Amino acid sequence: MRKTFLSLLAASLILVLGCQSKSQPSATQAGGDSTANAQATSPAAATTPQTASGNIKVADAKTILARKQVPILCYHQVRNWKPTDGKVGKDYIVEIQNFKDQIKMLADSGYHTILPDQLYAYLNTGAPLPSKPIMLTFDDTDLDQFTVVRPTLQKYGYKAVYFIMTVSIGKKGKFVDYMSADQIKQLAAEGNVIGSHTYDHKNFKKYAGKDWEEQLDKPTKKLEEITGKKMTEFAYPFGLWNAEGIPELKKRGFRMAFQLATKRDEKDPLFTIRRIIASGYWSPKTLSNSIKNSF
Repeated sequence: MRKTFLSLLAASLILVLGCQSKSQPSATQAGGDSTANAQATSPAAATTPQTASGNIKVADAKTILARKQVPILCYHQVRNWKPTDGKVGKDYIVEIQNFKDQIKMLADSGYHTILPDQLYAYLNTGAPLPSKPIMLTFDDTDLDQFTVVRPTLQKYGYKAVYFIMTVSIGKKGKFVDYMSADQIKQLAAEGNVIGSHTYDHKNFKKYAGKDWEEQLDKPTKKLEEITGKKMTEFAYPFGLWNAEGIPELKKRGFRMAFQLATKRDEKDPLFTIRRIIASGYWSPKTLSNSIKNSF
């Protein structure tokens, strides 16, 4: 493993820039007229229990693409802007009060968070979801996802998916600190889902040779040791993917992979699930409109 590949400074810069160079959502919307929704009485009602997915038969791509997409948000850093933050960086840094206001907006609007088991069952079998389902995802292992995000979501009974980049676990950077293994374990124990986001954020489209071991196998093993749970979800660094790499994910037991706002693959929609980045420039109202226009 390339132990010196990523210095703390370089890691910080990568995370500030986020997972893609552009966060504006696509207006692309899947076909299908309705989502099979089951009514829930509160945001917390949507988070438990998760749907068991071990015996679910994978549907054909046409069936999956025909189902209405569930809104999925992608967050990175949640902290107040600093004078040193650039224009692009601020797109990936949601200030603390704005984040709290965004989550309150989701709760007040009747959104219910769902987790990957529920999404997987819905996409493959049409299993019912709660009213106004939404998935919240957080990339890159930033400490503020534990210190700020966790209590904010707990206030509304919300759960989330945390995509962990293992190179940064427990480290302190010049611009950002990162979660420890114990904090990641606690998030999993509290009912959140931990997913893989590679070792050091290398572009998935460039993997060859030992990259599959270093970027997928070793991080997966580490996260499974930390959480005691199997890794079944993956998020592409920068949101970039290629069809040639999808079989490598399948061989390793991943069942879904998450990109950003580009069109889903017509053959493997489960491995090109769309998310939109929640921009640091967006007010709660703008976020609400973006959710409606993007999914």
